[in-house]
Amino acid sequence: MSLMFVRLAMLFILVPLVELYVLIQLGSHVGVEITIGIVVITGLIGAWLARMQGIKVLREVRASLARGEMPADAIVDGLLILLAGAVLLTPGVLTDALGFALLVPAGRRLARGLIRKRLPARVTGFDPNVIDVEWRSDNG
Repeated sequence: MSLMFVRLAMLFILVPLVELYVLIQLGSHVGVEITIGIVVITGLIGAWLARMQGIKVLREVRASLARGEMPADAIVDGLLILLAGAVLLTPGVLTDALGFALLVPAGRRLARGLIRKRLPARVTGFDPNVIDVEWRSDNG
């Protein structure tokens, strides 16, 4: 088994188990109704925030393109907001905390910094300022 498979398996097994444990503990302290209410309310607030932040980032992308600039940070922000929305759809307290952290601009800046530190080390010949394009003609 590859290391990536083991990591993904742990992610898909451990995260739901930890979330389930936290939800059970929360439910035993505050009650099932309040726990369900918390999950529903955080989902609704998260969906609203994801929409608002997504619209903001889309405006930033359009403004950057209008100035002739590459909107790299805004594109990464858009992907992080998409990730935030996905984890907010997952019932749980820990995934909600991660989702809300990614919906806050400061949280996305931190995530972008972590991505920048790790990405060049994993991609051979990575230069964020160079786009290599190969032209292929279908006519021969």
